This record gives sequence, structure tokens and C-alpha cells, in this order.
Amino acid sequence: MLAPGLRVVFCGSAVGAVSAKVGAPYAGPGNKFWPMLHKTGLTPRLMRPDEYLELPGFGIGLTDLAKHYSGADAGLRPEDDDVDALIAKVERFRPRLLAFNGKRAASKVLGKCDYGEQPDRLAGARVFVLPSTSGLAVRFWDEAPWFALAQAALGAAAFTGSST
Repeated sequence: MLAPGLRVVFCGSAVGAVSAKVGAPYAGPGNKFWPMLHKTGLTPRLMRPDEYLELPGFGIGLTDLAKHYSGADAGLRPEDDDVDALIAKVERFRPRLLAFNGKRAASKVLGKCDYGEQPDRLAGARVFVLPSTSGLAVRFWDEAPWFALAQAALGAAAFTGSST
């Protein structure tokens, strides 16, 4: 679900099992993706996973590194990841920002990385690594990188989110 001119493209590792079953991204119980889009101001209202087709209207696109796998990241094999395809998508669609939802996908593309904005761009896009919104990744949860992404996406004047 990508289009030219997006503000931000979110890249996860792979579609989760619940999301694959219901046909909507980030649909697993306890996933913080949709609440964080709203809390940071990236969407004007709290959206449901089944409303994902509306995201391009808000300047947001979604993709995954492993397009032919669904389930937990622990089940992914190295050959499931398609780094070249992700780079080609970023080159083709030219989003302003590329945000990895979790370190696993980010590390496959960038190598060792920390949360937050990265020093290098990818095909012209500013790159952010965000704590995963998966309920399974709760021990790594920190909202601050999500708010930094939103500020970069929306601009300082338009930014209304708060991490408090």
C-alpha cells in the first residue's frame, strides 16, 4: 500500500498471524500501532486496522520486509527478507521518511542501529527506527522515538503530539 509523495512509510518485519487471518495490518491484540498513529498526531482520529486503506490519504504507507511470510518474527528465516525489494520501493515512491516498526527489520537493512533517527538516508528518505508496536515487544517500548518521527513528518509548527 504505497504511493508517490507519502510523508512516511512504515516497514515491519512481516505480517503477524492475527493480521494475516483478518486481512488487516497491526490487528493483533495489544498492538500499539493504531493508537500511536493517533496519539502522535499522524492521523486525526483513532483508526481501526480494517481502515488501513485510508492511510495514504494521511500521507502514510505500509510495507513489510518479508512479504511471503506471516507470523511471529522468531519464525522468520534470512531468506524470507527481501531488502532489495524494500530499497526499490523507497527509490520508486520516494517517501520523505522511512520508519522501521522494530529493530529486526531495521537491522536487516541498516546493520546495527539504535532507536530514533538514523544518520544515513535511504534513497533520499530520512530513516527512523521505532520500538515495535507488537504486544510481544513490550519490554522495549518507548514512545519518544514515535513522537520524534511525528515531529519530522508533520513539521514543528504542525506538531501537536505529546509524549506525556
